[in-house]
Amino acid sequence: MKQNGYRQIGIVGAGRVAQALALGLGGHSAAPPMLWTRSSGNLGTAARRVGRAVAAERLETLVEASDLIVIAVTDDAVASVAADMIPAVPAGHAPFIFHVSGRSGAALLDPLRGAGALTAAIHPVMTFTGDAQEEVRRMAGARFAITGSSAEATAAAGEVVHRLGGVGVEIAEAHRSLYHAALCHAANHLVTLLDGSFGALRSAGVDDPAALLAPLVRAALENSLAHGFAALSGPLLRGDGETIAGHLAAIAGHSSELLPAYRAMALATLDQMERSGATVSPALRARLA
Repeated sequence: MKQNGYRQIGIVGAGRVAQALALGLGGHSAAPPMLWTRSSGNLGTAARRVGRAVAAERLETLVEASDLIVIAVTDDAVASVAADMIPAVPAGHAPFIFHVSGRSGAALLDPLRGAGALTAAIHPVMTFTGDAQEEVRRMAGARFAITGSSAEATAAAGEVVHRLGGVGVEIAEAHRSLYHAALCHAANHLVTLLDGSFGALRSAGVDDPAALLAPLVRAALENSLAHGFAALSGPLLRGDGETIAGHLAAIAGHSSELLPAYRAMALATLDQMERSGATVSPALRARLA
């Protein structure tokens, strides 16, 4: 752990994650964080929101000055930004440079590593909504997926996570896509699942579907996090084929857009039940096929 923090922190990007990290890490830098992005308008707004931050006119200025550099841009832009940074990496100076993309590991920054930088991927496992102050608080205790290009880089990544108050979880380079797919399946598909339920409830005459579902869904989420698949309840677990048949008929008649997702999730649930050792009625599976 560096006792005196960083000399200069550079943030490439001006979006939600960039602002939160600038605010969260800014207190560990001797100088105010330096921000750069291709859009000068976004840059000024981000610097004002962070408060203790300055805008860099050129990417090269940020790279030459910083010993810690965060690349917080869209996933597709990371490689091109990294390539633009290479000529500015000072000879004999090894800044620590990391990106925050979930889908990619440290290999994406190998050209910068070849120029002498320590490189890693550090992905905060949380959502960012634009309230940087709140997100700094939420990062304390959050998990961060770390993929370092070397043992030294992994240690440097762990130091950054520690300064944010988070907990580092090492993800191998080869497993980075699987890791990210798992996160998207849990978080993004949950949004789609709930939206489908909202639509069906509106068709059933419920004015405020979110309020009706909130206690049930929160309890199911907490039980699932605590107990895994053992938290399953409902008609599939009971083998109640007539109830499932009623669901399918009602959805087909009043909320048909939900039917493919309902069938797919129900069949996936039956598959997991069998993997867990339960006996599934062929007739029940046939109803859903």
